[in-house]
Amino acid sequence: MPKNVKPTVSDTAPERCILYVGERDIVAPSLDIFRQEGWDFVFASSLEEVPSLTAKLTALVGVVGFGEAELVDHGHRVELMLAQSQKLKWIALISRHDSEQPAYRQLISSAFYDYHTLPVDARRLSVTLGHAQGMAEISAEAFYTGHWDKDHRQENEMVGASDQMQKVYQEIRKVAGVEAPILITGESGTGKELTAQAIHERSGRREGPFVAVNCGALPANLIQSELFGHEKGAFTGAHERKLGRIESANAGTLFLDEIGDLPMDLQTNLLRFLQEKTIHRIGGRQDIEVNVRVLAATHVNLEAAIKEGRFRQDLYYRLNVLQIKMPPLRDRMGDIPLIAHYVFTRFSNEKGHRVKGFSEEALHAMNHYDWPGNIRELINRVRRAMVMCEKFLISPVDLGLERRTNSRAQVTLNEARDTAEAASIRAALAQSRGSVSVAARQLGISRVSLYRLMEKHSISKN
Repeated sequence: MPKNVKPTVSDTAPERCILYVGERDIVAPSLDIFRQEGWDFVFASSLEEVPSLTAKLTALVGVVGFGEAELVDHGHRVELMLAQSQKLKWIALISRHDSEQPAYRQLISSAFYDYHTLPVDARRLSVTLGHAQGMAEISAEAFYTGHWDKDHRQENEMVGASDQMQKVYQEIRKVAGVEAPILITGESGTGKELTAQAIHERSGRREGPFVAVNCGALPANLIQSELFGHEKGAFTGAHERKLGRIESANAGTLFLDEIGDLPMDLQTNLLRFLQEKTIHRIGGRQDIEVNVRVLAATHVNLEAAIKEGRFRQDLYYRLNVLQIKMPPLRDRMGDIPLIAHYVFTRFSNEKGHRVKGFSEEALHAMNHYDWPGNIRELINRVRRAMVMCEKFLISPVDLGLERRTNSRAQVTLNEARDTAEAASIRAALAQSRGSVSVAARQLGISRVSLYRLMEKHSISKN
């Protein structure tokens, strides 16, 4: 490690900033080329300085450059350093000989985004840095947390960079600004309530309340009182006036989860409210005007329920003005590792002190499991594995997936690469507002190469 080298931190660090820790001589001869490519290296003099520098910089990519055998010698400290700066994608600089050693390979596979074999090829490393920068930006955007404060985030936020989730994000942005009712469909555990919250947070009602009601969890004899409220003395036990959930959502958003489980008589009352925008509390005679936007969700096929006489057709059309369909986790190619790593980070205080991440076998098992419980099941399995794992890396056994049959279609390496490549390009174009030049610079490739890749993946600038 270099001695007495002070980190150079500018007051306004550029967007394409690289945090470098290790021997400066390894990259010093190539710094001029890196600057020509748009990279600015900020040097840390020790591993201990990395967390504080990470907090100051806008860097999304870090590089570790140790000499022969030092990377493994400092392995435990490197892991701790990476764990404290997880917003960065880290790249290791090692010799070709070391890259073939089991100790190096285990550390690289579990802790780094990528590696570069020495001596440094500045042009080739610049491309790797560009890919890491793009993926770091995708990971940051994929959390899709909007205006929520980090201390109040829910355990299963919307996380995903797959084409299916990009479509959901686009639909959320489109419908958030209008007042029409929205029906959110999808299997249990796919994140329907989170979608409703995202719509509310991006709507003109964001300053108002967001009131969620699980229609399938309320006792049948209490649903009407819960939704519409009651006056004092309306029935035995009604000792005071109570505002219902609908009235409590005034000037905000009412989310009716599992609307397919609502009894028929309550469906009639709800239809009347949607038509007239007024309610009656139980025991009351006064029409009460309520200004709310209604979002509903269900895992039930409502069209089939209508044919079976379990759901009113007129209510269905009132609720289904706009619709968002949440994809099951098994169809979201590439999102499972992203969500798993997010959960691992989000609940890092719960894991055993030795646990550093997921083994390749665990990632493979998660990618080839059907996930009938979707995101909710993935969160539960990962959190349980973090507590129960007694080794360095979480295994399929820790996740309870060691005996699961592989019923998912196999994905080839080329298919996985194409998916990641297309996602990176779409994210870069979205960030650059369609500017191919800016997007190419972000991705670390030429405009000609980007146009070729856009044609390959049928991606337009808009």
